[in-house]
Amino acid sequence: MTDKKLLSRLASLTPEQREALLKQLKKKKSEGAEPRKDTITPFERRGNDRVAMSYAQQRLWFIDQLQSGSASYNISAALRLKGALDVEALRMSFDDIVRRHEVLRTTFVSEEGQGRQVINEHQRWELPTISLEPLSTEEQEEVIKARFKGDAHTSFDLINGPLLRTRLIRLSSTEHVIIVSMHHIISDGWSMGVFIREMALLYDAYRQDKASPLQELDIQYADYSLWQREWLAGERLDRQLSYWKTRLDGVPVLELPTDFPRPPVH
Repeated sequence: MTDKKLLSRLASLTPEQREALLKQLKKKKSEGAEPRKDTITPFERRGNDRVAMSYAQQRLWFIDQLQSGSASYNISAALRLKGALDVEALRMSFDDIVRRHEVLRTTFVSEEGQGRQVINEHQRWELPTISLEPLSTEEQEEVIKARFKGDAHTSFDLINGPLLRTRLIRLSSTEHVIIVSMHHIISDGWSMGVFIREMALLYDAYRQDKASPLQELDIQYADYSLWQREWLAGERLDRQLSYWKTRLDGVPVLELPTDFPRPPVH
């Protein structure tokens, strides 16, 4: 039926008929609507919980099963600090961030072929420190580059963890470098921004012997993972899979001009 014919028929209805039609439409909409699942509810913690991974974590866990020992999904950053440094306040800041964010102390195991998150109890965070004060500026820079490259290219053990590494390099009494590395399965680029902002706020508070200015978190990443698994399941998941299988059916492998030919298996 064309739009003009539909409008004409609607215009010919009596007020009583329009009201009846509106009630029927509302009833059908109500019957077809799915219950709201947009609220994430924290699950009850019992210590070392094992919960389902998010779909993003599942992809990275699967790749790690195929390429064990790879550092391809390491996220690393180095921060140069100027001025006097309170090392204990810095260690306490790392310690509190790991306590606050369960995902930073999460490891991953396989149960009957399925990956699971293991939320480990918080333990005191240590901050390994090395001093390069006896070296020249040029020698210090070479060591910093080597340490950063070494951390960035050292793989993580997803089963035993930890999946976060921190290192402090002392160049002088007023100059330090922090190296932070973590696996992408517990973090991403946006999360690194949160990490650095919280670090700055906590360090500023702890070096003045003040309490943490950050509120406790109501929702953790594992809560989101369980919510996502419940929301993206059943018919909704089947529709997504069917759509992309249809769209990608017959798509050839993308061959880009690179230094080496693409191997049959990565």
